[in-house]
Amino acid sequence: MTQIGGVQPVFLAVTVHLILATVLHQTFATVTPPVTTAVPHKEPGRPDQGDYQVTSSNGTVCFLASMGLQLNITFNSTSQNKTLQEVINIQPNRTKSSGSCDTSSALLTLTTDAEKTNLTFVFALNTTSNKYHLSEVSLSAALSDMKETFVAQNHSLDYLRGTLGFSYMCRERQTLGVTPDFAINTFQVQVQPFGVTGKQFAAAEECQLDKDDMLIPIIVGAALAALVLIVLSAYLIGRKRSHAGYQSI
Repeated sequence: MTQIGGVQPVFLAVTVHLILATVLHQTFATVTPPVTTAVPHKEPGRPDQGDYQVTSSNGTVCFLASMGLQLNITFNSTSQNKTLQEVINIQPNRTKSSGSCDTSSALLTLTTDAEKTNLTFVFALNTTSNKYHLSEVSLSAALSDMKETFVAQNHSLDYLRGTLGFSYMCRERQTLGVTPDFAINTFQVQVQPFGVTGKQFAAAEECQLDKDDMLIPIIVGAALAALVLIVLSAYLIGRKRSHAGYQSI
């Protein structure tokens, strides 16, 4: 193939580098739970989407959440006498929501499995920067095969970051590590823990995973189009030079 002044190899190298960098950025954006030596069970299917809300003391809705949730728990099994890793779908039709709101914090508790499982999210608002984030998660679960009630909590998290006056949205699956033996898988999540008006989500701020997911096809498409143009240009210039080299007799 004819090369034009070394431009084609350089362009190819830069294009490949950009694509790899974007894909790697998306891969490492998800927060993964710590590696365990537990025996994993087969994961259930994608969880159903649940719509939850919290009502303040004056009767107005102050916290909105819509999300599919999976609990990823590592526990000691009674029947098998070993450590197991269980992935459990939260079923919205069997789940009750409750909580509270104030000027700088908002709490959502999901109670399910005949009140044997309680999952609590706490969001904190920085009133100076008007930024909020998921700061705390706690879980209490009593599955039938557990030797004892599973309890996990973390008060120093920094997930699901948003801005006051906007909701937070992430369509992509995320894994939020809470403790070495507990993580939460979220699907199609949208939350607004502050500034709710009229029981509706405000305009959404999309997570970086969603932005990257849209960016990759654009970059790949642009790179392929540029490569086609370069190959076509090289071919035409090569033909022109070949014809110019002939001499009439």
